[in-house]
Amino acid sequence: MEIEIEVNGAIEDQEVIELYRLHNWSSAEKPNQLLLALRHSHTLVTARIAGVLVGIANAISDGYLVVYYPHLLVHPDFQRQGVGRKMVAAMQAIYGDYHQQMLTADGDAIAFYKSVGFVRAGNTQSLWVYSGTEH
Repeated sequence: MEIEIEVNGAIEDQEVIELYRLHNWSSAEKPNQLLLALRHSHTLVTARIAGVLVGIANAISDGYLVVYYPHLLVHPDFQRQGVGRKMVAAMQAIYGDYHQQMLTADGDAIAFYKSVGFVRAGNTQSLWVYSGTEH
């Protein structure tokens, strides 16, 4: 199984929506906004196996100092096979020297992000105005 990582490559609407629905992410219910957001991200990373989308991640950044990673999804059938790690490595190749790299994680994702080097910053807490339902 060869994992093909692409930075800022093309995505098809339906393959993206299907991946988000597999994770029950509420953003799948706003497909137009989701697709525009992904396509206009500072960086979009896709992971494919035999041409099939099995992972997607994006970054929002000022381009110099700060980056925020809003999404990283791996198809449930391909989790724990290195897909997420390869996408994080692709992001680190771009943003690894930035002063501040941020993300919000919950559930099983916390252990994954810790395993690839993310830590809680002091006593910080995530605060947000959120219209989704999965958190």
